Amino acid sequence: MIRRPLFWIGWHHRPRRGARCAGALLGLLSAVIVIAGCTATTAADPPPRASAAQAQTQAQAQTSRDVASTVGASQLGRASWYGGRYHGRKTASGERFDQNALTAAHRTLPFGSVVRVKNLKNGRSVEVRINDRGPFGRKTRIIDVSRAAATDLRMRKAGVVEVEITVVSLPAK
Repeated sequence: MIRRPLFWIGWHHRPRRGARCAGALLGLLSAVIVIAGCTATTAADPPPRASAAQAQTQAQAQTSRDVASTVGASQLGRASWYGGRYHGRKTASGERFDQNALTAAHRTLPFGSVVRVKNLKNGRSVEVRINDRGPFGRKTRIIDVSRAAATDLRMRKAGVVEVEITVVSLPAK
């Protein structure tokens, strides 16, 4: 009886010649890609300089998702509301959240700013004071309003509605 090593199962488990060639070809191709990636490239011509007006327009386009911190600036997007489980907890501004007050959370506006939130579906609007940061998660949402504000906007059942927010006043510095 011929004794074979334990790892030797039989002739049908040897890699076929084509499989060995494919492995070698794959290794050669990987080496070529790595070497090609390491070669030095020449820098392309720098893009032409934009005028000051074009640069300002581009900067405004990049921040169009955020409402400017100027009175009268407006922003379109979606609003959601929060209440219950956050009632009584500290907000980002340090005050306690009151779901029955007309307050809201915004990503960038300074605390103490007053904004008018208008529900675009039914035309109802309410003025709220920014005292928290948010909304977090969905980038399509631009503001989270308190339960009282959601009731005034008639959006509690829907949960999320299309709104327009307009800065009414900014805090004194």
